[in-house]
Amino acid sequence: MDRTVKRCREVRLHAYPNGMIQPRDLSIVETALPEAGPNDLVVRNRWFRISISTRLMANPDAQAVEGIPFPALKPGDALADGAIGEVVACPTGSGFAIGALVSHPLGWRDYAVVDAGRCMALDRGPIEPAAYLGHGWTAYAALTRGIRVRTGDTVFVSSGAGAIGSMAGQIARRLGASRVIGSTSSQAKADWMTGDLGYDAVILRDRGLIADQLRAAAPEGVDVFVDMVGGEQLAAAAEAASEGARFVLLGALTAELNVAGASIVAPVQLDSFQLILKDVTLRGYSADRDHAEAFPDWIAWQRKAGLHFACSKVAGLENAPRALHDACEGRLKGLVMVEL
Repeated sequence: MDRTVKRCREVRLHAYPNGMIQPRDLSIVETALPEAGPNDLVVRNRWFRISISTRLMANPDAQAVEGIPFPALKPGDALADGAIGEVVACPTGSGFAIGALVSHPLGWRDYAVVDAGRCMALDRGPIEPAAYLGHGWTAYAALTRGIRVRTGDTVFVSSGAGAIGSMAGQIARRLGASRVIGSTSSQAKADWMTGDLGYDAVILRDRGLIADQLRAAAPEGVDVFVDMVGGEQLAAAAEAASEGARFVLLGALTAELNVAGASIVAPVQLDSFQLILKDVTLRGYSADRDHAEAFPDWIAWQRKAGLHFACSKVAGLENAPRALHDACEGRLKGLVMVEL
């Protein structure tokens, strides 16, 4: 395999964060590109995703937790996340061609050496990178396979301006929901959610009790709850649940973005008698774990759905550490994506 690229830049964890992750906790290092093996592609990254879960990965306590759904980081480790790049070198017979676009899991660097089995060839011609890197896929799978939206449903989406929530509200509407309610942290985000994303009502965390706001926004009850937050919002949704309500739990930002430090412990008090009496279904769900084979269905469906791909774009690897910090602080909207 002919390869002229010898060095690359990558972002590494410099030190465990003390509280909220800061740009100084990460470092950009120039290093030799790993030697490509017989089944490896060399890929020049063009876009990669920044996920809030990176803060949890960088928590020292994550080392001791069994079953954590993503690898814990130690100081000196390179970060990684979903990426799209252009193949610059590939072995004969790999099924890939130089110049082709592929998605793979080694973002946070400008060049990557990736086993061909971990790469997916993308469509020829222009693509919407957010369709592949964004969490519209997670929301789509959650609402079509994790649970199902029915015509006329009232849907509540916590963290409705986030990477999943900004897509879940739109997808729920296209699947037949008649009323879509979201929650967020600021009036500016709320205005964006109603103006650009089509939410009917938005609950603000600093405007009083969530339960009171949700009762006013959904007087006939909540049929579907897409939860990324947990805590008070999950309790409020359980209180407002209609008979036969379906809850799909995708995250727990109350734990991941805890001011004192990220955690995978997210306690909440629920009235289990009411859940029983109302026949409420609660399902913890991971699209990649439970229905990964359905990803092509999402790509085909989204092309026809006319979705608004909400995305905060950042230019340059050098700006990625700040973007992670800003995303965790709630300053960015939708998918956070770095363009190289």
